[in-house]
Amino acid sequence: MENAVYVLLGLTSVVGGGVIFWRAWMLRWNSVVPPQIAAALAECRTREDAKAVRSLCEKNPSPLGRLIQLAADRLDWPKDDNMDSLETAARHEVVHLERGLVVLEVIVGIAPLLGLVGTIAGMMTVFGDLGQTGLNDATKLAEGIALILRATLAGLLIAIPSLIFWSYFTKKVEVLAVEMETLCDEFIRRQYRGKKS
Repeated sequence: MENAVYVLLGLTSVVGGGVIFWRAWMLRWNSVVPPQIAAALAECRTREDAKAVRSLCEKNPSPLGRLIQLAADRLDWPKDDNMDSLETAARHEVVHLERGLVVLEVIVGIAPLLGLVGTIAGMMTVFGDLGQTGLNDATKLAEGIALILRATLAGLLIAIPSLIFWSYFTKKVEVLAVEMETLCDEFIRRQYRGKKS
């Protein structure tokens, strides 16, 4: 039983580490909000500018680029319809950015519990052996207790970094979403300025 718990803790650790590296790579600021697109949006005033920005978005695929392309393709739509369509697409992009974070959240919950299961299973073994052999060797008992507490420590050492990165990535997705929303809103407002929605 103890060995199975340690195997599960090892798998949890590997999966958690993989998700952390994957999300760290995918949530880089420049890959979600490319600076060249943000700079082009700052200068975008006319429909002709919008075509140039759309072309730039095609060359630099990113969540922000996909949203701007969508909005630029629908500039002949009424403003409210374009905004509604953009909001729906933005929700999909945010869900895409949040991928994998639920795995870290689950690891935060189960790693300490797996460690506790390992500790309880180890205590059952140690005290079962103690019942058969008696308390002749206190050193052996101390070694057994130290060994079984390692499962709890391992569970906590897996859960704590997972919690830190889960919190960090969740906040980063929120900040990225606000930045994309701001840039898209400014783009729409400039393109529909002086026109009835």
